[in-house]
Amino acid sequence: MNMRTDQNPAVAIDSVVKYYDEVRAVSSVNIDIAEGEFVTLLGPSGCGKSTLLRMISGFLEPTSGDIRLNGSSVLGVPPFKRNTSLVFQDYALFPHRTVAQNLAFGLRMRRTAAGEITRKVGDMLDMLGLPGMGNRRISEISGGQAQRVALGRALIVEPAVLLLDEPLGALDFKLRKQMQSELKRIQRQLGATFIYVTHDQEEALTMSDRIAVMNQGEVEQLAPPEDVYKRPATSFVADFVGETNVLEITVEAMNGRKASVRDAHGHLLEANSFAATPPSPGSQSKLVIRPEQITLKQTTSKSAARLSGTVDEIIFSGATARVFVRVSDNERFHASITDGENIPAISQMVELDWASDAAVLV
Repeated sequence: MNMRTDQNPAVAIDSVVKYYDEVRAVSSVNIDIAEGEFVTLLGPSGCGKSTLLRMISGFLEPTSGDIRLNGSSVLGVPPFKRNTSLVFQDYALFPHRTVAQNLAFGLRMRRTAAGEITRKVGDMLDMLGLPGMGNRRISEISGGQAQRVALGRALIVEPAVLLLDEPLGALDFKLRKQMQSELKRIQRQLGATFIYVTHDQEEALTMSDRIAVMNQGEVEQLAPPEDVYKRPATSFVADFVGETNVLEITVEAMNGRKASVRDAHGHLLEANSFAATPPSPGSQSKLVIRPEQITLKQTTSKSAARLSGTVDEIIFSGATARVFVRVSDNERFHASITDGENIPAISQMVELDWASDAAVLV
């Protein structure tokens, strides 16, 4: 998929393909990443995101294609000469060394002067929110602190690009949320280029400037988080990123990005299409509507509304309630309701409605 831009990118991934024997792990990926950008590679296990990250780092070589850092090809260049740093999920810290010794490791490998190492380690401890902890051993600090040390060890050598392979995966939920904010804060403070791998959709939406949604070795959409969520380009993106309702439809007419479609219930609806190649009239497609875009109106009988149905399940989850509505024998929609006073009862008949701009054709 072509993701070329007009910028002078910090990272250019040009028609990159990777095979493992006969298995194609990455399929002709083209992405430009600007300097100072936070780009997340998002997708399920086996989609090729970690393979792509390792090719950027130099731990793997592409079968074909090119990877350029600041305009120069790095094919055949070993990892330690690429001016990138890689942060792993398991941190890969030296457990019996101190925090300061772990932070200083890369600088010592580069034969940095001792006084400069001391200064940089002190500055990094302050930036990480770990002042005064330089003499602690890794075995004496918490998981969240260890994650910060791993990040600091990668950043202290001032790489052109920081690569992060699910670095928060080992943390509990609360600490993971905290570290998401910390990572974004540090990235903004430094103005560094981050390429981040995760399968966590909320994490990607929270942290990224742009998200590359990957599936079976291909990038299905590369866009800002709001676009990925509200304007998915494919049915996979719509289904993988967040929850959604799907309605099988037939395309009646296209006018630019605006579509007129008809559902199986005979309703003529309007939708938006953000696909690179819009569907043609007469084709079968899918309409997706996010649960929070659906409003429910209680009724006592079947009506001529867009969709009508019967509430058959309600799931409370803190501030919201997920209301599931059976609209036919094999179709069930759900709405996300934040107003507790307007939650219908089980077996209540309701009408489902949504704004035309909220419906996306994929």
